[in-house]
Amino acid sequence: MFSKLKGFLSTDMAMDLGTANTLVYVRNKGIVLNEPSVVAIINTNSKTEVLAVGNEAKLMLGRTPSHIRAIRPLKDGVIADFEVAEQMIKYFIKKVHNRSILTSPKIVICVPYGATAVERRAIQEAAETAGAREVFLIEEPKAAAIGAGLPINEPQGSIVVDIGGGTTEVAVVSLGGIVHASSLRVGGDKMDNEIILYIRKNFNLLIGEATAERIKKEIGSAICTPESKDIRVSIKGRSLIDGNPKDMEISQKQVAEALMDPVSIIANGVKDALEKTPPELVADIIDAGITLTGGGALLPNLCEVIQHVSGVNVKVADNPLDCVVLGTGKALQDNRLLKFYN
Repeated sequence: MFSKLKGFLSTDMAMDLGTANTLVYVRNKGIVLNEPSVVAIINTNSKTEVLAVGNEAKLMLGRTPSHIRAIRPLKDGVIADFEVAEQMIKYFIKKVHNRSILTSPKIVICVPYGATAVERRAIQEAAETAGAREVFLIEEPKAAAIGAGLPINEPQGSIVVDIGGGTTEVAVVSLGGIVHASSLRVGGDKMDNEIILYIRKNFNLLIGEATAERIKKEIGSAICTPESKDIRVSIKGRSLIDGNPKDMEISQKQVAEALMDPVSIIANGVKDALEKTPPELVADIIDAGITLTGGGALLPNLCEVIQHVSGVNVKVADNPLDCVVLGTGKALQDNRLLKFYN
């Protein structure tokens, strides 16, 4: 009975520490947190203090005075600002457990496949400094494959494409290991940036990241369709000609043109992975198809583009936004998986 109670009260957690969002899974509770990976810091009396983290901090992006900065401590899936990332992880641990006493959880964190030893160590040290008693790392495409329910322990090939905020992970897995993988430095943030650049170049209008993200979510598309010209959304920004506020409309056709470059990089990345996959596994993949996970998988018509370029059927996983953290959570709850995958 004591062991059951101990398991129920466990503070151990799995964390998808993403460039755009951080998701936390707690043993026996499931996903308990999903907030933007944003930290607002304030400079007062030569000191830097954390003002807000997560949802509250994201609202401050592009709206802060000179002594306050809202920043993303992760770039391309890895830590760019160690001290701020440490504070963010500490905040999420405290918020998840909502306790005044010190908690020292075991944490499993996913990292991009292409992360260097230095980058991996930075993530591990940030979690340890934030209060974790043990830190294990799992590669993001493996976690995504586990969370998507792919038979990665079987002697058959599966391919998963995890499109996150900072990176896109393409991996061919079989018998519990990665046969081939690549980490593309393109994701949701790159798409937002391309929309900003497109509007600036073609309309002399400057918009912020939040507006670009809204455009992508509301009318984003990987390709132009016959209806794309008629699907429009209103946007507001600052004119680069006279500096005055300006509002206008942009069509889905124009957004698809803006997203052409990142979409092509992702599709060609999948094609390159297939070209480097052993023939027997390619045969399995032709039968099983390609599985998309991550927030970028929700971009309309992306499946059609990848299918056209690769010649293989493409599908979006169930709950694509949660696949990575769910896979990391399964590794947390099964020590055999954790030892095997780590």
